[in-house]
This record gives sequence, C-alpha cells and structure tokens, in this order.
Amino acid sequence: MLIPHEHIGTDEAGKGDCFGPLVIAGVFVEPGDVAKLQEMGVTDSKKISDAKIKRLAAKLRLYFNHRYNLVFINPEKYNELYTKIANLNKLLAWGHARVIENLLQKVNCEYAIIDKFGQEKFIEQALMKQGRQIKLIQIPRAEQDLAVAAASILARDVFLTKLEELSEKYGLTIPKGCNERVKDIGRQLVVKYGQEEMGKIAKLHFKTTQEIMG
Repeated sequence: MLIPHEHIGTDEAGKGDCFGPLVIAGVFVEPGDVAKLQEMGVTDSKKISDAKIKRLAAKLRLYFNHRYNLVFINPEKYNELYTKIANLNKLLAWGHARVIENLLQKVNCEYAIIDKFGQEKFIEQALMKQGRQIKLIQIPRAEQDLAVAAASILARDVFLTKLEELSEKYGLTIPKGCNERVKDIGRQLVVKYGQEEMGKIAKLHFKTTQEIMG
C-alpha cells in the first residue's frame, strides 16, 4: 500500500469510453488485507484481461463484503448530469465523493487515495459534512496502491457487464474506447434506432459521438 494506514481507495471505469456508463468504485483496505490481495493478483485493471477482471471482481466482492461501494451512472443519467455540470472532472469528483461518503457510513477511516484527474478542490468541494473529515491523497498513477487497484477492478467489471447488456439489447457488439470501430457501430445504431437513442447508449459530449451523429 502507498500508506501504512487503513484507507479507502477509489477509481473509475468508462471515463474515456464513448459507449456505456461511468462507474466509480471504492474499497476500504486494512494492512492485514495486503497479503491476500497480492495473492489474488490484484493490480491496475488496465493490465488485466477482461476475462480475468470478472474472476477477480467476484473474489473481491466476496472478500470485502460491506467494505466496498459502487456508484453507477448510466449513459442517460451521465448526459443529464453533464448538461448541468458541464465539466467531466467535476462530474468525476461528484462520483468519487459519493463513493467515499457511502463507505464512511460503514467504516471508520481517516484517509482516502484517489488517482489525480483534476484540481484537488473539485473532490473537496463535492464532499459533504462527513466526507470533509477525511484526509484526501490525490496522486498520479494511484493504481499502484492496492485499494485503488481493487477499486479499479470492481469498477471495470461493472462497466464490462453493462456493455454486454447494451450489446444484447441492441443486437450489436458494443465496443470499448473511441476508435473507428466505435464510429462504425455508432452509425449502425443511428440508422437502426435513430439519433435520439444515442443518449441512452453513449456519452453525448464526446467528439466521437458528435461525429457519429453528424
């Protein structure tokens, strides 16, 4: 762990993906958890295959029980919030703050580690009374910390599951990322279901989504 104290680690999935939700997860880790997490092979989710993510996430949910929390923002809600907030980093801060506060209702904790994605004041301002008592540590590449790495796996698992559900619903394999494959599938979705449906599938402020919709 990056600090020798029990702490909350948070991370998100779906931030850079045109399709699918934004998912923020948080995990409360104690020093006694380190050996078990290392034994499981917990590391930054970006270094783990999708198949292994699912297996690891199942183990983590069982192991942590009440010591983790997830905030899931589906595309429709995401677009509604972005219209109001108009800043991705502030939207991320809102999600991370909610996860931290939800966990603080279950555990006593003084520290939280978060991957630095914007101005530190964004999360501080998004926290309410209970959350403002915690010491926030915002650093680049925070996934080096086992709590953050575990959170990244849980968030990624939910994101992948929701993409699979969208694929089943719309009869097309909905891809990750913001590449040419995404544009191709997006145009097929527009032809089949109309532009108005994109607000239920994609993040509308993304340049890729705007290119898809013409």
